[in-house]
Amino acid sequence: MKKLILPALLAAIAAPAAFAQSVDNYRPDLRSGDGHWFLSGNAGRTDGGTADTFGSGDFNLFHSANGRRTGYGLATGYRWKVGPSWGLGIEGGYTDLGNITISNAFDAEPVNERESENALRGWHVGANARFHVMPAWYIGMRGGYFRASDNNADYYNSVGQSLGLESGGRDGRNSWYGGLGTGWNATDRFSIGVHYDYFRARSGELRDPATGIEFDGPKRSTALVSLTGEVTF
Repeated sequence: MKKLILPALLAAIAAPAAFAQSVDNYRPDLRSGDGHWFLSGNAGRTDGGTADTFGSGDFNLFHSANGRRTGYGLATGYRWKVGPSWGLGIEGGYTDLGNITISNAFDAEPVNERESENALRGWHVGANARFHVMPAWYIGMRGGYFRASDNNADYYNSVGQSLGLESGGRDGRNSWYGGLGTGWNATDRFSIGVHYDYFRARSGELRDPATGIEFDGPKRSTALVSLTGEVTF
């Protein structure tokens, strides 16, 4: 009996995916290889941007603590139908993650940054995919290059003395983003869902003009859980 249970479970898990592949769920009006333009927008809540690892901290959508702010984004691109249930494409857009709390320039060292909030926004370009489990249900994925906004701030030590560090207009702001979501295809041309996107971001390099030493600026990586809508053409 036990020998039969595992194969049965695997078959049950695989059945929906196999069924989805056999049915023309993704834009039935298109043939495989055809493409279309799309325009998407999203708005939601950030997780505060204080951590430097994926999935940072205590996430509460309804409480503006620890730097959580409203974020939004816009993207457009082109997607090709690559199978009965799959679409694969490219995208480019802009994301504003609000004014977030940033980490200390020296991590655990006794150095404070008087400006407790710092704007994080930027342009992104990457790839995206849609898998239609059934005509009314999709799973979406995306990821690529993210260019974070500049950071130009004054840094002070624990007793309020300026450190004289140069910031802003420096290199080191190139990074990446990635996201996953799911939702409802209201029609063949319009969908709405909930997505989680993570933006890995630094504020650029800092420089000590006295010594010429350069080092990484504050960490500003943050995540965004948002309501996302997409229109296809």
